[in-house]
Amino acid sequence: MASSPCGNSNFDSGLEIKTRSVEQTLIPLVSQITTLINHKDKPKKSERTLAAIHRVGQAVSVAVGRFVAVGEAIATENQELKDEMGQACFEARRAGDAIAQLTDVGSALPSQSDGRVTVFSDRTGMVKAARLLLSSVTKVLVLADRIVIKQIITSRNKVLVTLDHLERVSTFQEFVQIFSQFGNEMVEFAHLTGDRQNDLKDEKKKARMAAARAVLEKCTMMLLTASKTCLRHPDCESARINKDAVFHRMRCALEQVIEIVTEARSCGENKILPASIYNGIKDFKLSVECLRENLYSSSPQSVGSQLEALVERTEDFTDSAYTSHEQRQAILGLCQLARQDSQQLVHAWIEAQSVHAKEATEDMEVAILKTCQSVNDLRRELHKVAVSRASDLLKVHGEQLPLRALKAAGAEGNLEAVAEYSRTLTEQKEQLVETCRLLYHVSGTEPLEITCVHAEETFHVIGPQIISAAQTLALHPSSKIAKENLEVFCEAWESQLCDMALLLREINDVFEGRRGDKRPYLSLPRPGKHSANLKTAKAVKLDAEEQTSMAKLGLELRLLSSDVDTEVEKWEEQEHDIVRQSQSLASMAYNMYLFTRGEGLLKTTLDLFHQAEVLSEEGLQLCSSLRTFSTQLVDEEKSAVMTEMEKLVALCQQLQMGAKTPVQGKTATFQKVDSSIQKTRGILTVVLSLLPFCNKLNRKYKSERSSLGSPQDWRERQDVSTPVKEEGALNGKNSNGFGVKSLEQHMTGLNLLESK
Repeated sequence: MASSPCGNSNFDSGLEIKTRSVEQTLIPLVSQITTLINHKDKPKKSERTLAAIHRVGQAVSVAVGRFVAVGEAIATENQELKDEMGQACFEARRAGDAIAQLTDVGSALPSQSDGRVTVFSDRTGMVKAARLLLSSVTKVLVLADRIVIKQIITSRNKVLVTLDHLERVSTFQEFVQIFSQFGNEMVEFAHLTGDRQNDLKDEKKKARMAAARAVLEKCTMMLLTASKTCLRHPDCESARINKDAVFHRMRCALEQVIEIVTEARSCGENKILPASIYNGIKDFKLSVECLRENLYSSSPQSVGSQLEALVERTEDFTDSAYTSHEQRQAILGLCQLARQDSQQLVHAWIEAQSVHAKEATEDMEVAILKTCQSVNDLRRELHKVAVSRASDLLKVHGEQLPLRALKAAGAEGNLEAVAEYSRTLTEQKEQLVETCRLLYHVSGTEPLEITCVHAEETFHVIGPQIISAAQTLALHPSSKIAKENLEVFCEAWESQLCDMALLLREINDVFEGRRGDKRPYLSLPRPGKHSANLKTAKAVKLDAEEQTSMAKLGLELRLLSSDVDTEVEKWEEQEHDIVRQSQSLASMAYNMYLFTRGEGLLKTTLDLFHQAEVLSEEGLQLCSSLRTFSTQLVDEEKSAVMTEMEKLVALCQQLQMGAKTPVQGKTATFQKVDSSIQKTRGILTVVLSLLPFCNKLNRKYKSERSSLGSPQDWRERQDVSTPVKEEGALNGKNSNGFGVKSLEQHMTGLNLLESK
């Protein structure tokens, strides 16, 4: 639903629906009105039909009355919208009354006998009333959405004012007081913008919002330590540079959030993403393939220009000092092949036009196929180069050697060593920045392109900040605050490397035809509705300090989740129980990671504890699959699998017991959250050690089965060695797994709960 669903000119303009919440609010109303308008126009209506029409009409009228009352209350509280909101509410009430009157059909007797106008005698009147109602209700919703935007702007303004105060403080005592206020304001801003991000329909805006919020999240801790360092060492130039960079970046991120929610551009800025090679290839292929239907849809000159522009963009790859000679030659060769195939297409195209062909000739069809194939090959080669470069860099940088060296040199007060290792870090930064640019070209979707740009900017900014923090420590090697500050910036660098690893995985998912995000987990909890022993517990959200404490654990959880997914993809049998259950565990752990960031569908601690409980059950199901798998193994192999499986059983049982144990009070709740995430991390660590080992064994025995015996022989051996499962388990009964049966039962339970 891109715009107002009505034809009333008073309300059509500017009513583009940008959020899911507004769209979802309108759907039931549209459904009811559609029912009224599309009723079967039979000469004779039964009492039942008339009663149903009357009931729907009255329900619409009552709902509109309640809706309008809320709209009028909003208008009273927000004077700047009073006139517009009042007019929209008036129109909505009038339309609701008209629909109630038109559906007041009374009995099965024809309405003409008593002179009343009804939906049967005035269908045009019903259509007009329906249009007016939808238009005015949409107007009210869009105006109400402006209030949400106003709240975000107001919250941002409060943060900016406090940020200015923080920048000017001169004593620790004053800083502590103001930072406490700043933390509370940032929590409020984070919740408002997080809800807005999840509500946005436009995926590009969601990606930009996520990038800005990630900057604010990381910069909050940097701001704390950079400011403390500057207060401790007020005459230190490197400390001041370090602090100023953090404040500047926070202000830019705050401004970006407001640009997104208001769709404004600051200082006339109109930031457009540069053209990517992926989009260039897509547009070029579209132009070429359109020639099948219309030989005159484009010109040979424009198609040639498109290809040359595309080839020019590959210079980001071929001009790079880090591209190997073999890779450079392969790219140049494919570019030349694309030119040759395109030239053959142009010759066939001109020849077809000369004989006034109405559609592509056989020669043209062959040339079109060859041209599309050559640019596809080019895309594949560029993807391979970018992804292999990124993978290699992540392996090298995973050791964090320059960061460790900088920390050590700074702690020793060795300025020369700090300068040397700073040059090494700067070189690594340039490699990462360039690699992000290459990934941008092959990312495949606009949201991922935005994420690549964000990663590039982050490395570009954090690199110099680490260096200034290291210089400060080298000048004041005994300063605990300067040491802590450097540690925080190094952690931000490591966090961005983790983000890059996930980005790389998502780009691969898109390239291989999978969605570039985590698969949805259908058993996500809703507060207070799933576990009887939690009904009386109080759902709480983590505050800023607690979320900061959780951040490092969350990052470890995310990385483990990504590693598990990577190992799972190496299995040839993607439907294997071990694979399926490991994927499920990784997906649930990723949801828990999002919780530590204040994002995702796990909104409260109750949600998290239910997720932990379900994860533990799935872990125990994996243990059952591992036990079955081990029956085909020899003694040493079986012993190794069983040892790890026993660790997994113990961790799952501990997580399950902890999740089910009720707690009271904020401190106890926070400890339970911490314990749940720690146990989940332990579970994923064991799973990650098991997956490659089991995959190796699975391939080994699969090879032996194919060479030493027929599938029938193997099945017979399996029948002897594998314990017979109960029929109930096979049918999905008494099972904690997520087969079709149990999933259907779970969703039915959700629907029943929602209807109460």
